[in-house]
Amino acid sequence: MTTAPAPDSLTSVFVRLKLSLLRNGLRQSAARTAVYVTSLVVTALFGALLLLGFVLLRGYADAASLAILLTGVTALAWTVMPLFVPSGDETLDPSRLVMLPLHPRPLVRALLVASLVGTGPAFTVLVGLGAALALARGTGGVVTAVLAVPLVVLVCVALSRAVAAANVRLLTSRKGRDLAVLSGLVIALGIQAVNFGAQRLSQAGGLSSLEPATAVVSWLPPASAVAAVDSASQGDYAVAAAQLLLTAVALGVLLYWWQRSLVRLMTEPDGSTIGAAPDTAGGGRESTGRLARLLPGGRTGPVMERSLRYIWRDPKTKMAWITSLAMGAIVPMFNALQGAGSVYWACFASGMLGMLMYNQFGQDTSAFWMVAQTISTPADAYAELRARALTLLVITMPFTVLVTVGTAAVSGAWSSLPDALGVAFALLGTMLGVGALASAMFPYSIPQDSAYKNVAPGQGGLAWISIIGGMFAAALLCAPVIGAAIYLNVTDETSLLWLLLPLGTLYGALFLWIGLKLAAPRTARRLPEILAAVSKG
Repeated sequence: MTTAPAPDSLTSVFVRLKLSLLRNGLRQSAARTAVYVTSLVVTALFGALLLLGFVLLRGYADAASLAILLTGVTALAWTVMPLFVPSGDETLDPSRLVMLPLHPRPLVRALLVASLVGTGPAFTVLVGLGAALALARGTGGVVTAVLAVPLVVLVCVALSRAVAAANVRLLTSRKGRDLAVLSGLVIALGIQAVNFGAQRLSQAGGLSSLEPATAVVSWLPPASAVAAVDSASQGDYAVAAAQLLLTAVALGVLLYWWQRSLVRLMTEPDGSTIGAAPDTAGGGRESTGRLARLLPGGRTGPVMERSLRYIWRDPKTKMAWITSLAMGAIVPMFNALQGAGSVYWACFASGMLGMLMYNQFGQDTSAFWMVAQTISTPADAYAELRARALTLLVITMPFTVLVTVGTAAVSGAWSSLPDALGVAFALLGTMLGVGALASAMFPYSIPQDSAYKNVAPGQGGLAWISIIGGMFAAALLCAPVIGAAIYLNVTDETSLLWLLLPLGTLYGALFLWIGLKLAAPRTARRLPEILAAVSKG
């Protein structure tokens, strides 16, 4: 008589499932395999260099500050990662397990262990190990480090999974997809912040400014576990024990929160849409009425309202606007804060916002046929493009003024405010005019089924011609105003610089009008070609 094999534990099943799904996913596409292998190699190299850097920091006075703060930054990355990259690990989506008869505690344990498989946990192990090697001294420090490293990794993973489980219904909704497309913006902002911080820390005595932040972060899990290594190495065993205990308690709280979220997810119905239709319909009619009363009459008002609703509701359009507004403010302000820029950096905001006029019809996708039905003459096309340009101006002109004034305030160059604002307005107007012409001549589709693809396959050349060519054309057309500003500054004719404000404003308005006039007949003539181009995504 043969005995049946013992059933595998739930943890081993989830680990093997994770590995199988990962392996099968890589077999689907050679490009996906190449991207995964490349990311794995880059992560390994960066982690190894970070580990080597920690080892070299051993014995330095500021090693504790760097190790504790870097651990805290790593934990912060684990916290926000599921919010901005919700599809980064589809194999562990708890909503897929709703119909299975699983108990909460074994499920949490299995998901936690399976979550340790991947490049992210491996990189976190290198961070924790490096921080421990940089700080551990003596028997007490080594023993504390042995406990601290796994605690750091477990807290980071549990924190990420608890946040994802608590927000899983948000992340699978349209708002979640909006968060996903913001990940690129978060990365860009992070790069600017890191660049600014590195420049500050490279100054003499810069590392000493980290001490107040270190004193706070050293009591925030999981960085408190790394701080416990430093405390034990200095002989403060009571403080080290308290910091380790704090990290262990945080791990327990996170696991409990994660378990409660899983129970709620698997037992409560999703009532996010119950009763939403009547309220939404009534609110929408009221909102439409208020907005329509503020907009001009004729064709201009409805077109502007439609464009404004695109900005608010369409994820790709919203992402483009948020990115342009954020980068348009951050680059000038950061350069002014660093003392390396002038008030003319505010023109960067005009450039970023002016690019939003390019490929205006691409955001309509296949629904452009409804717009095309209303255009029969160049006058109709002119009214359509003018309304879209006015929508941009309603937001971009006040924002350009705000960025220019803010840059002047930070840099202290109030005397250059009028001429810088004039150059910014001239650049904005010329870019809007060129953008209208580029929208008619080089339209392309924006895929809606991917958060990270902004050009349909085969249309990359059109996108490059439209954006890069349009940027050079706008800069060339704006050259007289830029040249006048340079000439007046070089020749010390500062008393005449204020004239650039009215002249630059009129110059931008003139080229916006010219661009709309040139684009209107081409738009009316090329409606079928535009519809075919923007419908490919």
